[in-house]
Amino acid sequence: MSNKKLLLLAGDFTEDYETMVPFQALTMLGYEIHAVCPDKKSGDSVKTAIHDFEGDQTYTEKPGHNFALNYDFDKVQVDDYAGLVIPGGRAPEYLRLNERVIDIVQAFNHAGKPIAAVCHGAQILAAAGVLEGRECSAYPACGPDVKMAGGRYMDIPVDQAHVQGNLVTAPAWPAHPAWLSAFAKLLGAQISI
Repeated sequence: MSNKKLLLLAGDFTEDYETMVPFQALTMLGYEIHAVCPDKKSGDSVKTAIHDFEGDQTYTEKPGHNFALNYDFDKVQVDDYAGLVIPGGRAPEYLRLNERVIDIVQAFNHAGKPIAAVCHGAQILAAAGVLEGRECSAYPACGPDVKMAGGRYMDIPVDQAHVQGNLVTAPAWPAHPAWLSAFAKLLGAQISI
């Protein structure tokens, strides 16, 4: 793809690693990443949370960093971007309530552009209605969301990613190497040594 811009949807309490690592790694590959959040502008920031797996029944949450947004949400035009990144954390549970977020996800999917969603990012995919008849990985607690949206939940190891068509999904941040590699491949990027 000749377009070198990607869109990253963020919000307060987005997962720290799932936001910062893709932003930095994809920037390193040469992409211009527009990190946006509804009701915020370039220069604003969102708070992040660090989710970890420490043997409890669910993940633990700790304060993360402030993540600086670098583009205005209101200026987003899907045609400007080659792909979409949807981090997890707690942000997806309320971002999916924003009609413009849903419109953006639907437009990316309708155009067949690569979409990378990790962990709770599947909540946005489910709300956008783009999982009907599709396979999707996510944090296990989001499996019911995938199923209720008509998708097939893919229960894969936490460090793996699943690709179906234009959709690259993964359970959580330990999958970053597999998830980001698969997304880059869909974008047409080549990673070599």
